Amino acid sequence: MRRFLIFALAIVAGSAISQQTKKAITFEEAVKIALQNSVLLNQQKNNIEAVQAQNTSNWAGFAPTLGFQSQAVRVNGNTFNQQQGKVINGTFDQVTGSLNASLNLFSGLNQINKVKQSTSQVDAQAYNIKRTSQDVISLITAAYLQVLLDVELSRIAKENHIALSKQLEQITEQVKVGAKAPVDEYNQDSQTKAAEIRMLQSEINLTNDRALLTQILLQDPSDEYDVVKPAWLVEVNPNDFQKIFETALQNRADYQRALKNEEAAKYGMKATRGFMMPNLSAFGTVYSAYNHSHGDSTVRSFENQFTSDNIRKIYGLQLNIPILGGNQPLQNRANYIQQKVIYRNNSIIRSSVEYQVKTDVFRAYQNYSLFAKTFTVSEAQLKAAEYAYQLETERYNLGVSSFVDFINANKNYVQSQTDRAQAEYRMLFQKVLVDYAVGTIKPEDFEK
Repeated sequence: MRRFLIFALAIVAGSAISQQTKKAITFEEAVKIALQNSVLLNQQKNNIEAVQAQNTSNWAGFAPTLGFQSQAVRVNGNTFNQQQGKVINGTFDQVTGSLNASLNLFSGLNQINKVKQSTSQVDAQAYNIKRTSQDVISLITAAYLQVLLDVELSRIAKENHIALSKQLEQITEQVKVGAKAPVDEYNQDSQTKAAEIRMLQSEINLTNDRALLTQILLQDPSDEYDVVKPAWLVEVNPNDFQKIFETALQNRADYQRALKNEEAAKYGMKATRGFMMPNLSAFGTVYSAYNHSHGDSTVRSFENQFTSDNIRKIYGLQLNIPILGGNQPLQNRANYIQQKVIYRNNSIIRSSVEYQVKTDVFRAYQNYSLFAKTFTVSEAQLKAAEYAYQLETERYNLGVSSFVDFINANKNYVQSQTDRAQAEYRMLFQKVLVDYAVGTIKPEDFEK
């Protein structure tokens, strides 16, 4: 017996410690954690480095190419000696060096369009990161809302189970004294057990949705935490829809990304067309050499030969006009057509996203208004159902009303509580979803 008491006290103490260490996560904290830990968001942030590196590479294409080449050789046998102007037989040493430079002057605007393409791709990826951040906020909003709603529904189910349990105790006593028929006790017991099943199911739903929220946050599912109802003021803003839609087109990062992808595809098409046009470049070379024939006492010094006598300077312009070159002209044309198709497809995607933005904004604002009206109606419904349940309980206890009427009143009251909770929380979070649809959610507000 003593061991049992010690064990029980240990359980109670452990439970108390667990309750003390149980932390609460606000919606803002949940969003902040999700933005920090989101796998997809962090991947998109990594991807922009590759796009920026390609953009830097394209900008470097405007710079001239510059290179130095040097060679040192020894030849045994017949060799033409530039110093003597004849072929000699023997051992001959030669050291050469050249500095080569070239600059692309015109290549069908290929490089300019490649730079514009990669710049648009960088902008598109930046918008992609922004929209992915907003997607994370939308995802965590839905998960956090569901847990909040589950907590409220679990509370309603527990309170209903407690109320029916007390009603069962009262009916049991009435049956004992003959005030109620035994069938009423059995019916009440059945309804109490059904309420207990609904209570347990609500706990299951809460456990599953809480686990989903921790998965999104990349937190340890064994850590217990509470969610906190946001203290927001919810107001329906009756703005002009057309103005809201125009604002959404300016702020929706997915639409701006589609515009930049379309723009990048257009410049990519133009850059590919540059390969089918003439190419003009400037070039220049500074060359020098040192020659030494073994056994020749008249060889001038390295300094005289390499820095003065053997210097050659070559420079000029080179024009390349593609006429025939096997399948290369046709391949260039095929590449151009492929880029043209990519540009057309991106135009279609941009148009599709525009319609999607308009639909999202319309749906979000309509739902916002309807959820507000639903909440107002659900409050009135709850008051009426609560009053009817109280009256029906009194009538049933007095024996005036039937058990069926009492159970129906109880079901209506519980359903009214559920309807009000759903309407309240959906209206509460609908403002976030409206901002998400318009594209005005700012992830930096949650990163502070």
